[in-house]
Amino acid sequence: TESKHRRRGGDLKARSTELVSAVTGSPLTAVLPASTTGKKNIVLSSETRKELAKQSKVTEEERRAQIDERHKYLISRLADGIGLSEQQVEEAIISDDKFQLIEQFFASSGLKKLLFFYQEVLQQKSNASLRSDGSTNSFLQKKLFITMGSTEDFTGTCAFFLRASDKVINASNVSQELNFGMFDCANGSVLQGLEIFLSQVMIPALKSQQNWGAVKEGLKNSQIQDFLYSVDKFVGTLSLSRQNIEDKIQLTEVDVDTYVSNLQNPSDYITAG
Repeated sequence: TESKHRRRGGDLKARSTELVSAVTGSPLTAVLPASTTGKKNIVLSSETRKELAKQSKVTEEERRAQIDERHKYLISRLADGIGLSEQQVEEAIISDDKFQLIEQFFASSGLKKLLFFYQEVLQQKSNASLRSDGSTNSFLQKKLFITMGSTEDFTGTCAFFLRASDKVINASNVSQELNFGMFDCANGSVLQGLEIFLSQVMIPALKSQQNWGAVKEGLKNSQIQDFLYSVDKFVGTLSLSRQNIEDKIQLTEVDVDTYVSNLQNPSDYITAG
């Protein structure tokens, strides 16, 4: 009876592992914890891999059928901004596990922003198998993906769409209701990316803005002039702070043992303090 329970438990764990592999989009291999497998790796069968690939293809075709003028507008702007073809952008979107965020963004009173990162991510080779030490053959490759901006490190280019109102986004108003922009962090400095974005994109756009809604006289209005002055001052402060951080603050390792080893009695600690 005990051996039957063990087999059933093992079967359940194996099935759970296959399910996790399907959800995470990594159908090639799955590894159980060492404590339950005796440090042996479980490789999914070719039949399982084929079934998971089939399910993934069905999902992508269903998403492709949902593509309408709203999605095409996003795809067109992303392709122009990032430098990819519209087909490449479409394939990246329909294969993304966060595809549902697009519908949430289009909905009435939906998400206020929709973010895309285009940067290098660690990819596993399609024919990679687990080595004896549990490692895999992997490589860095640029990838476009949807993100909430809170879980992945930002190291490349961020393309974003912002809503202008809480209206439902449809084919007729998508170009009026959405604002598109890009933020570059390809050099590895988020602060410098923000500085460039504000100084070279936002401030010139604001200074060329003629219509300020209910505010009369546009750029001649004292409130508008104060606002633009504050933005200019902020960018100047940001630039100075970034330069101070990059040029003047250098952290070095300190050998604590060298100092602690010389402390023998309470008076030594008082003197050191």
